[in-house]
Amino acid sequence: MHQTTQGIHHLGLTVKDIRETSAFLCGQLDFKVIGEKPDYPAIFVSNGTIMLTLWQVKGSSATVSFDRHHNIGLHHFALKVVDRATLESLCEKLEEGHCGVNIEFKPEPLGQTGAFHMMCTIPGGIRVEFIAAK
Repeated sequence: MHQTTQGIHHLGLTVKDIRETSAFLCGQLDFKVIGEKPDYPAIFVSNGTIMLTLWQVKGSSATVSFDRHHNIGLHHFALKVVDRATLESLCEKLEEGHCGVNIEFKPEPLGQTGAFHMMCTIPGGIRVEFIAAK
């Protein structure tokens, strides 16, 4: 059977400061800058599996932070990690790194699935979930 879609090509995120968000993704999560469009402005980063397009919000003084109960659109995006030990290590790194991350909850079971996950808000105001499937 022919599949119409084949997964996410990239995810575009509007953030408060593209440089700050890009620096976090590259410095803490091993993404690499793969392109930039200064006149837009936008920065493109990838970890080799997913590409994120970071768009600079205009007039950051008038922005409204995300409220998962009232905003329509991206609630969060989730990144897979290798295993629970990696998830625990990442949580410690983000807590100790003073890198502007707000951890909503530390690694915990994801229902009865056998997976573990954690949720945080990264620099730029985007909610990210990290999941260790096993």
